[in-house]
Amino acid sequence: MLQRHHLALTYLDLAPAEPENAPLMIMLHGYGSNEKDLIQLAPSLRPEFRYIGARAPQKMDAGMFGWFPLEFTPTGIRVDHGEAQRAVEQLIRFIGEIIAEYQPAGNKVFLMGFSQGTVMSYLSAFLAPELLHGVIACSGQLPEKTVPHDSLKPAVRKLPFLVMHGIYDDILPIAKGRAAHAWLQEHVDDLTWREYPITHQISQSGVELMHTWLAERAEKIMPVK
Repeated sequence: MLQRHHLALTYLDLAPAEPENAPLMIMLHGYGSNEKDLIQLAPSLRPEFRYIGARAPQKMDAGMFGWFPLEFTPTGIRVDHGEAQRAVEQLIRFIGEIIAEYQPAGNKVFLMGFSQGTVMSYLSAFLAPELLHGVIACSGQLPEKTVPHDSLKPAVRKLPFLVMHGIYDDILPIAKGRAAHAWLQEHVDDLTWREYPITHQISQSGVELMHTWLAERAEKIMPVK
C-alpha cells in the first residue's frame, strides 16, 4: 500500500495482483478520521479491485481530517455549505484524475463513504454520475440543503446504491438513513437498503453484503480476457 500526493487529494493506493484495468473503489472516511480508516476493509472485499483511500482536505488535528467544517450544537449539526461545495468540487476533480491515472474498468469508479464521507458520496453522485459505477453509503445522510430535486441528472436514476445504517446510531440517527432510503426509492432504480443492530459503525454483515454487491456489479464491467 502506497501513499501518494500528486493529485488533488492525498491518498493510499492498494493495487490488486493484476492492476491493469482493474475495477476501482474510492473510499471516503468520516469526519475526524483519515485515509487509513476504510481501506482496512479491503481484504474482506473483492480481491480484483484497486482500492483508493482518499484523505479529506481539511486538517483538524494530528491524523484527523474533515471534508468540510461541522459545528455540533444543541439543535443538531450545523454545516458550512460553502466549504462543502468547495470540497465536492475538489473531490470530483480527484475522481477524474484517478480515472485518468489508473484507467479502471469502464473508465468509472465505485464510491464508498462512511458518515461525512457518505454525504460526499451522495454529492458526487448527484453532480457527476457519469464518473461512477455505483455508491456504497454507510451511516450517513443526504446533503439536505443541496439535493437537486428539480435538476437531477438522468444518469443518477441508473446508478446503483447500497445504503446501510445502524439502528442505534448515536451520531447520525437511523432516521437520517431512512430518510435517504425513502428519497432514493423515488429517484433511483437500483437500491439496496439494510438496517443493522449497531451504532455508528459498519457491521460484519454489512461488509459481507458489500462483497456480494460488488461482485455482482464487477461482472458487468470487467474486461473480457
